[in-house]
Amino acid sequence: MPSITVHYAGGTLLNWQNSIKGSQPLARHALSYRSFQIYIAGKFFGLHALWMQRMTIGWIAWDMTNSASFVGTVSFINFMPTLVTGPFFGVLVDRVRVHMAAVTTQSLMLVFTGLLLLCVQLDLLGKVGLITLSLLLGIVASAHHPIRMSLAPRLVDKAAIGTVISTVAILFNLARMTGPVLGGWLITRWGITGSLLCQILFYIPFIAALAVLRPRQTIAPAAEREPFIDAMRTGMRHVAKVRLIANALIMTGIVAFVVRGVLEVLPVIADGVFTKGPVGLGLLLSSAGFGALLAGIAKTLIPAQQAGHIPRLTFFSSSIGVALIPVLGLTTSWNLTMFLISCLAFCTTMTAITLQTAVQMDLADDLRGRIMSLWTMTAMGAAAAGAMTLGFMFDWIGFAATLKISGAVGLVSLLRVLSKI
Repeated sequence: MPSITVHYAGGTLLNWQNSIKGSQPLARHALSYRSFQIYIAGKFFGLHALWMQRMTIGWIAWDMTNSASFVGTVSFINFMPTLVTGPFFGVLVDRVRVHMAAVTTQSLMLVFTGLLLLCVQLDLLGKVGLITLSLLLGIVASAHHPIRMSLAPRLVDKAAIGTVISTVAILFNLARMTGPVLGGWLITRWGITGSLLCQILFYIPFIAALAVLRPRQTIAPAAEREPFIDAMRTGMRHVAKVRLIANALIMTGIVAFVVRGVLEVLPVIADGVFTKGPVGLGLLLSSAGFGALLAGIAKTLIPAQQAGHIPRLTFFSSSIGVALIPVLGLTTSWNLTMFLISCLAFCTTMTAITLQTAVQMDLADDLRGRIMSLWTMTAMGAAAAGAMTLGFMFDWIGFAATLKISGAVGLVSLLRVLSKI
């Protein structure tokens, strides 16, 4: 049976085997594409730097004040730019060379991490300084979110996009599991300086990998001519028109506010509730990473997701995740807490992967940056709002009562949405 293979600069796109009945494309795994291999190799280091950075900033905020509300505020400040600037960057991503945009954002992450290190070394980092640097890092991250969601799918053929999302999710959550442990160990051994220096070194190979990528360019002439604000409105109209995307955004917002909000204030649980210090925080973050990693692996083992609808699995994972929040508030066992954190991360990650896959599978490349920036804005913004709200509620009515209320309200809201899908 003759075989026809089509190549482009990033790797093999399609492979056909011609038969008497005709030609049928055979889907390839994302890891069979050379550009995606380079991207994943560099991203391994970049993601470890990211999770070490999140852990380190959270610990600095808690160690500086012992205030749950301040930890929640710093987390909110870090995520807030995604609410404001995310859609603007989404439009830009659909108009620029996406891999060079990624190089720019990661270089800025390195620079601001270096500035944070300098402030720590010179003992200049107060509350205002930490909030300012968290804001700067958040602005850069808000630009990078639509970039990364647009870049990776452009390194492979569209038939392999599902495996792109699952593979990146596995790597993301592997780093989520190991990065905080490494960060906690470095802080315990060499202080904040050791952790920040390691982050700077880890950004370098990721930047180098991004610089050599050659993703397919899909800038349509019409998109280039469309005024900036009109292009943004086009993305929003597309969300409103496609019910699947609108439902996915609503579900993402509820789960992110309730479940991700809890996962963003783990310093309070690790040291404020159990007095376990930075090592305990690293263990909780790694427990979350382990659960999320299992979700990514499980997603690759189940039958391929079909385009055009939100799978039933998403309904179960989102409902169970929200329902576990009050249970976390009732436990006084450290080991059970780590287990529950893993379960929460499993549920929220499975929900996120399946929803993102449902949105991405039928999405045109020239809309990808705009639509996925809105998805990220919803996910990150809701998580930030949840973290800040929970932080203030922890200080006001206590840990257990807060989780009982948030879990109950979240579950009722989610079930109402699911009943209409």
